[in-house]
Amino acid sequence: TDVEKLLWQHLRQPPFKEHHFRRQATIGSFFCDFASHKLKLIVELDGGQHADNPADARRTADLESKGYRVLRFWNNEVTENLEGVLTVLLDAVEQAVSS
Repeated sequence: TDVEKLLWQHLRQPPFKEHHFRRQATIGSFFCDFASHKLKLIVELDGGQHADNPADARRTADLESKGYRVLRFWNNEVTENLEGVLTVLLDAVEQAVSS
């Protein structure tokens, strides 16, 4: 999606680049929007079809059981507050690096 392309432009640049985020990363039977296997960090971008979707909760629980942290953002968060999303992501990266 256009929103994924927008975020991907930033994940391929410092300070995120060194953590090797992958687009459409496979983890188990799931395809994640973005993931750093090195950091065990997943980023999912959700549109309206994900509102109150019980399958998303099950998917997140399964990924977390594999040791991953899952961060979810609404598409409009990325388009309307990209700086805020990047700040949250950078905080999560720093936490993962320090643990």
